[in-house]
Amino acid sequence: MSDGRAHVPPGPSEGTPSGGVPWSRVVKSGALLLVTAVSLYLLLPTLLSVFGSWRSLSHLDWPFAILVLPCEAASYVCLWELDRIALRTNSWFLIACAQLSGNALGRIVPASATPFTVNMVRRAGADTGEAVAAFTASTLLQIATALALPLVALPAILAGAPVRRGLATAAYLGIGALLLLLVAGGAVFATDAPLKVLGRGIQWVINATVRRRRHVSGLPQKLLEDRDFIRTTLGERWKAAVAAAAGNAAFDYLALLCAIRAVGAAPRPSVVVLAYAAAELLALIPFTPGGLGFVEAGLVGTLTLAGVSGPDALAATLLYRLVAYWLPIPTGGVTYLLFRRRYG
Repeated sequence: MSDGRAHVPPGPSEGTPSGGVPWSRVVKSGALLLVTAVSLYLLLPTLLSVFGSWRSLSHLDWPFAILVLPCEAASYVCLWELDRIALRTNSWFLIACAQLSGNALGRIVPASATPFTVNMVRRAGADTGEAVAAFTASTLLQIATALALPLVALPAILAGAPVRRGLATAAYLGIGALLLLLVAGGAVFATDAPLKVLGRGIQWVINATVRRRRHVSGLPQKLLEDRDFIRTTLGERWKAAVAAAAGNAAFDYLALLCAIRAVGAAPRPSVVVLAYAAAELLALIPFTPGGLGFVEAGLVGTLTLAGVSGPDALAATLLYRLVAYWLPIPTGGVTYLLFRRRYG
C-alpha cells in the first residue's frame, strides 16, 4: 500500500534483479503465490462439492433466492457510505466504481484491491495521501467489525441455544448481535476503557498460551492508536461510519438467511449466527483472495452443525457466494469501464 509520498525506486544492486525490483519483494510475492496455490489445492474438494451442487439451484424457493441480491446490494451501499465518509466526498459514482473495480481485481490478484482503488480515486482528483488514509481507516473498521462479531454474538448464541429452530429466530438473534455491535462500537470510540481491557485480555492470552522469546507488550496502546487514527480520519461523522459498517454486516447476514431459506432449511438459530461470524473471520485469511475456499468450507461445516442437511448446506453456500463473491467480479469490470469513460 502506498503511503502517498514520492518514492524513487532503488537502482540495480546485488539484491536487485535487472528489472529493478528488489529480490525480497520477488521472494515475498513468490511465497504468497505458493501459499495461495497450496491452500486452493487443499480446499479444492470443498470448492468442487459446492460448485457441484449447482443442480440443486433449480429447486430453490425463488422469491427468497431473488431476495439475496437486493440484500447484498444494500450491504454494498452501506460499504460505499462508509468509504464516502472516510474520503469526505459526496460522489456515489466515484466511490462505487472504485470499490467495485478494486474489489474485482483483489479477487483475482491478492493484495491488489486497496492500491488499485487508491489509484482510481487519485485519477479522479483526490489527494493520494488522503485516499490512503481514508481506505485504510475504512478497512480497519471493517476488520474490527468482523473481529467483534463473534464477541458480541456470544450472548445471542447462548440465549438462542434453547429455542426452537427457525430463520425468524435467527434473524432476531442477528439483530440482537448487531445492536450490541453498535453499542460496543460507540463505547470504543467514545472511551478508552473498553480497548484497554480488551488489549490486556488478548495480550495475557497470547503470552499465556504461545511460547515466545519475548512477551507481547503494548497491545492496549496499539489498539488505542489505531482507534485514534480511524476516529481522526472519519472526523465528526464517526457515528455514521460505525452505523454503516454495522449495516454492511447486517444486510450481508440477511442475504445468508435468505439463501438458507431458499433451500428450505430450518437450522438451529444460534449456530447460524456463529456460521456467519465464522465466515466473516475466514474471509480475512490472506492466503486466498476474499478467503476463497476457506469461507466455503467454514460455511458448509457450520451450517451442517446448525442442522442443515449436507446437500442443502452446499446449495445455500453456493447461492450466497455466487451473489456475494462471484457476481461483483464482472460488475467491477463494468464499473471500471464506466469510470474510464468519465475520467479517462
